Amino acid sequence: MKDAVYWVEKFKQKEISLSEYYKELDQQVQKLNPAVNGLVEWDFEAISKEVKDFSIDEQLPFSGMPFPLKMLGQEKAGWKATFGSHLFSDARSKRTSNYVKKLEQLGFIAAGQTNSPEFGFKNITDPVLYGPARNPWNLDYSPGGSSGGAAAVVASGLFPIAGASDGGGSIRIPAAFTGLIGLKPTRGAMPTGPNGWRGWQGAAIDFALTVSMRDTEKLFYGMRGIQKAAPYQPPLAEWQSHTIDRPLKIAYIAESPVGTEVSKDAQQALKQMFNELNQLGHDLTEVVYPVDGVSLIESYYLMNGAETSAMFDGMQQKLKRKLTADDVELITWGLYQYGEQIPVKKYIHALNLWDHAAVKMEELFTQYDLLLTPTTAYSAPEIDQELQSDAQRETLRHAEELTEAELKELIYEMFEKSLALSPYTQIANMTGQPAISLPTYVTENGLPLGIQFIASKGREDLLLHMGKQLEKEQLFKLPKVWKNT
Repeated sequence: MKDAVYWVEKFKQKEISLSEYYKELDQQVQKLNPAVNGLVEWDFEAISKEVKDFSIDEQLPFSGMPFPLKMLGQEKAGWKATFGSHLFSDARSKRTSNYVKKLEQLGFIAAGQTNSPEFGFKNITDPVLYGPARNPWNLDYSPGGSSGGAAAVVASGLFPIAGASDGGGSIRIPAAFTGLIGLKPTRGAMPTGPNGWRGWQGAAIDFALTVSMRDTEKLFYGMRGIQKAAPYQPPLAEWQSHTIDRPLKIAYIAESPVGTEVSKDAQQALKQMFNELNQLGHDLTEVVYPVDGVSLIESYYLMNGAETSAMFDGMQQKLKRKLTADDVELITWGLYQYGEQIPVKKYIHALNLWDHAAVKMEELFTQYDLLLTPTTAYSAPEIDQELQSDAQRETLRHAEELTEAELKELIYEMFEKSLALSPYTQIANMTGQPAISLPTYVTENGLPLGIQFIASKGREDLLLHMGKQLEKEQLFKLPKVWKNT
């Protein structure tokens, strides 16, 4: 497997020079990226200058490896910081985020920036600013979102690893749609700040999309850490690599947590994994959700609205003017108007609901090691699949005229088709547990569909153990370009 670990070893053994590697990479970018539209910024001249002065460090696990950053919060001083929005099409970062600083401390070279939907509000990637990212398995389909650009560049074979972030499934959904490995770590486990510390009140977290478990594991243990200033802290008591030499107790659920339909493909992906895990000796038990999925998703949309309102308030102060519906995409505008109407007490109640749900989820993990679900209820949607109706879009254009109750209903309806595609991922964001999507299934029409494992907070080691076991059994269905390496 020519993953990041493979190439770093080649660099360290001087079997290939950085200049040769990056020259070939640039040629591949010019050849492949126009079709998938994964990279939206690529300055090879600047990268070449950095590579020329870069010295491989034997002590660093990813020394010399390129790492494309997601155009959403993964900021590097002087680089574009558009958040996928026309409103910030010319904006540049004034400082480097702690996440990117840590990546560079591990030896990565920041190289390019990847496509993302405006402010990361979608589970597909089709910003007006950049146009849609496309799925390398079939260019007529989406790679998902909001880390869709990252998924596109990894699944196309350009990079074995790319920066991604997950506020409601935005690592795991693209991983499922493009046949990649997508780990969402425990809340608080990854570097945050200095531009923002809470990340959708702890729901959002940075990590990466990968093609091997050894890359995933090495990156996780390299990146994890404790920041004393950070508001969220992972549980250190279990935050270690345990020796796991026993069958695992695994709970599983097929049903959608919000009552939406689940495709035959997703049901088959789960059934297939059930059989494989049984053969491997694990103990599986069907359970029901210990939380109310509909109430939680309503609280999630409420959080999105409130956070958007606060974000817009800061923007308007900097711009010294009021923002209008013409400044942003309609989904963003609707969320902003919803947030403007939400009473503070309802926001507090929503966050309290998350805390109660976290308790319920942790109670589940006193009985089981892992929870297994499909990652998504369907494989990737087509690029032009309608996820909002004309009537909804027209109502969104006049969202400022609606009441709080009307906006609440509109937002739920606005996301209804999107949620039906991927209803399984948001719970782990709201409750803080780590979760991973693994590429174990391909549908009859040739598109991947992942399965998801969720663990107790701080137990990434269980997720990594399971991933490595399935990888060893050759159960991963990676993109063809990675199978051939």
